[in-house]
Amino acid sequence: MKKPDHLKRVIVDFKKLTPEILKLLVEKYPDGYDEDHIIEFRNAKNELIEAVEVTTEDTKYLVKVSTKLVKTMENYDEDDYGDFEDDDAEAVQDPESEPSEEQDHDDF
Repeated sequence: MKKPDHLKRVIVDFKKLTPEILKLLVEKYPDGYDEDHIIEFRNAKNELIEAVEVTTEDTKYLVKVSTKLVKTMENYDEDDYGDFEDDDAEAVQDPESEPSEEQDHDDF
């Protein structure tokens, strides 16, 4: 039987992702996460949520899976967050709001 953990559980949406949690994700899943890492559960509104888990000494974070999360993890550079506090939810920017090379070219 599993030993019960007494960690605080926090569900984190991309909008609330902090540099600390992002760093934990990249460290735990350096090559990205796959379906085996995804946890599915229902929230209080009975919506199906898919998340990946990272844990600190006192908290278990369930970070909602999204394409924004994948892109942000793929492009992670710790130096990008040097000027921010670890718990600053404003530090992690939406990768869709940054201009990309693809947007500079016309589709044929």
